[in-house]
Amino acid sequence: MKLILAIVSNDDAPAVSTALTKNNFYITRLATTGGFLRAGNTTIIVGTEDENVDRVIELIGSEAKRRTEIVPSTASYDIGRYASFPVEVQIGGATIFVLDVDQFMKL
Repeated sequence: MKLILAIVSNDDAPAVSTALTKNNFYITRLATTGGFLRAGNTTIIVGTEDENVDRVIELIGSEAKRRTEIVPSTASYDIGRYASFPVEVQIGGATIFVLDVDQFMKL
């Protein structure tokens, strides 16, 4: 048995959750924050049999797409002034961890 932790953008989380549940995978969603932009994201937890891991990853990848976004950035000058300029960054996609599970119980 495997435990899959998938960290996806909040924008992609509903589509990922829907795809997984439509394919009969039980999921748990956690609101999380992190990354370069300190933007909100969602961690999706899936417990599944070893043979289903590739299917779960495929479903997540089909819904969590990487994209480019322009965000404001600031630069500080020594005289106490700040300048804002746009920076292009990659967002979206998914970070996936697959962990071995020694024991699983549903009580």
